[in-house]
Parts: sequence; C-alpha cells; structure tokens
Amino acid sequence: MPDARIHIVATMLATFALSSACAMTSMQQQPGPAISAHAMIPKKHIAARPAKPAQHRLVIQVDQNDPAVMNLALNNATNVLDYYRKKGEEADVEIVAFGPGLHMLRKDTTPVADRIHAMADLAFPNKVRFAACGVTREGMEKKEGKPLELLPEASMVPSGVVHMMELQEKGWSYVRP
Repeated sequence: MPDARIHIVATMLATFALSSACAMTSMQQQPGPAISAHAMIPKKHIAARPAKPAQHRLVIQVDQNDPAVMNLALNNATNVLDYYRKKGEEADVEIVAFGPGLHMLRKDTTPVADRIHAMADLAFPNKVRFAACGVTREGMEKKEGKPLELLPEASMVPSGVVHMMELQEKGWSYVRP
C-alpha cells in the first residue's frame, strides 16, 4: 500500500510541475493573469481544448425565402437528429441561412420561428445550430435602412458561404434541400 501512495504523490507532483511550467510559459507570452484558479493551467489552454466532436456532422444550406425550403431543411435536420438519437449516437446539425434564405432567421419575416424554437429545445443531447450570414444581414440592413433583429437561436457568422466551406473542410457533410 505505501508504494501506491508514493505513486499517487509522485503523479500529483509531476502534474503540478507540468501545470506550473505551462503557467510560466503562458505568463511570459501574455501580460496579466492567465492562470485558472482551479487547476493552475493557463486559461488559453483550457479554452483551446476542443470538445469531443460529434460522430456525425451535417451542414444544411438555406438560400431561398421559401417556407417550403425552410421547412424541408428543418425536416432534414430533425430526421438526422432523430435517427442518430435512436442509435445512441451523437450528431451535430448546423443550418446556415444566407441570401434570401436569411428570412428564415429574421424575427420579423420568418415563417418557421415556432419550429426553430422547438428544435433548439428538443435537440439535446445532439446539437442543432442556426447560423446567419453577416454579409447578407449587412446588405439587407443597408437596403431596408434599419437594423435587423434575428431569432435568439441564431448566431452570426461573417459569411454564410465561407462558414459552410470551412465546416466541409473539417469533414462536415453538406445538404441543400
């Protein structure tokens, strides 16, 4: 039993030494406090740890101001999430709206707000996200002369097309309903 205690203490000391070394490196690179109070690991290292990606990842494009296309995209997302939930597997789905499709995520023009609210609540443990194109939003605001309000479930991306491209480069599957 004493050997087990020695091993535990040695492991703890090695972990502390490694954490301290990381903290010192971080403090040399960044001014100001950069150490987590919980584990003495620099915050930038904690934030940089990627969450385990879902086994299945799908990006769905919506580029038309057509309720049928918007509903089809939501149906596709729901079907994928349900399929993998029944198999006990995780899935992430991201619906990216740009061009005329941004109306899907606009608070004042969306015909599918209730479905989006319900999907965001029911997706757990899987994830569904709604990305709004910043380029499109900026153009619509300029044309309409007023700021546009998006649904609370929507997050802004600088460019919808670039966002989809980058997701595909990371191995996401792509669907256009």
